[in-house]
Amino acid sequence: MTTETRLSDIARSQTYISRLTLTNFRNYASLSLELNPGAVVLTGDNGAGKTNLLEAVSFLTPGRGLRRAPYADVAREGSGGGFSVHARLEGESGSAEIGTGTLGTDQSSESGRRVRINGATAKSAEEMLEWLRVVWLTPSMDALFTGPAGDRRRFLDRLILTVDGSHGQRAVNYEKAMRGRNRLLAEGSRDRGWLDAIEMQMAETGVAIAAARVETVKLLAAMIEKMPNTGPFPQADLQLSGTLENEIGMRPAVDLEEAFRRALADGRERDRAAGRTLEGPHRTELIVMHRPKSMPAGLCSTGEQKALLVGIVLSHARLCGEISGTVPILLLDEIAAHLDAGRRAALFDILAELRCQCFMTGTESALFSSLKGKAQFILVDHGTARPADDR
Repeated sequence: MTTETRLSDIARSQTYISRLTLTNFRNYASLSLELNPGAVVLTGDNGAGKTNLLEAVSFLTPGRGLRRAPYADVAREGSGGGFSVHARLEGESGSAEIGTGTLGTDQSSESGRRVRINGATAKSAEEMLEWLRVVWLTPSMDALFTGPAGDRRRFLDRLILTVDGSHGQRAVNYEKAMRGRNRLLAEGSRDRGWLDAIEMQMAETGVAIAAARVETVKLLAAMIEKMPNTGPFPQADLQLSGTLENEIGMRPAVDLEEAFRRALADGRERDRAAGRTLEGPHRTELIVMHRPKSMPAGLCSTGEQKALLVGIVLSHARLCGEISGTVPILLLDEIAAHLDAGRRAALFDILAELRCQCFMTGTESALFSSLKGKAQFILVDHGTARPADDR
């Protein structure tokens, strides 16, 4: 099968970005890239802008992108304005145009990013999920299993958002209500009616968040079971530990909401003294075990942790494809440098089997030599990007 035939076959079965256009994004004043389905390999020196391109793609989904940076920091230094990212998508449903950015907006605002889909202004960034899903793995996530619990919660919530577009808004509503409650308690407010209303909102959204987490972990665990027992990416056992997550499925949601509401009301003085809310889904822990070794992921070697994380992300990509019908676009930053030759080869084979567009970065094209003739190679050079000579 020729490369052209293979690409044509893949293009009929996946959603992919066929053109990416940037304006004043990080170190790119202006850039337009024509892209193929399947694997896209970005090579170049450190600091050339490879990760910036991945970040641009990550803005095609709700949230602040893979760096979670303030919007004002994303705009190119000295540009005097905002940034824009535009993508042309191709898929089984046809073509679509998605644009997003902060040009002409208040970049300091949480809602400062606008989204346009096929020329019409979207009501929210969640509407992009109707067209594509994006998942990423970056070097900063290498410490996921040894870092704070909040990092693992955000990782899980990002995976959930890929299959459940309303999860992000639930999290926003819960955090907003919790901040309001914390502020009232810090101010010494005794307005029971106001606190009751806020705690009811926290109870309703908190239980919904916990239920989504439990369901996703359950489905993800089932997908992980399909992985080979002795494969290059070891199976992981996932478990949630949290006040609400531990009770999901044990009693009706309405009863759990009422129990959480009462717990918040009873804990006001305790939380007032602590200066924060001490109970709820914002304190849930995601526990990950290396199954073959029966060992907590945090105690495994760096290489084993990376392999576990890759396995989870690949299993989630399969899950997303089964649930939504669309395998997500994968952004794998500096992925090859942290895997041995055997695991690199296995990863490339799995990505081909997934039939997804996948962006991978690296300083050395030699790490991706087995993909020559099968992937699109792009050389990134400090604000420019062009087809590599060694494709």
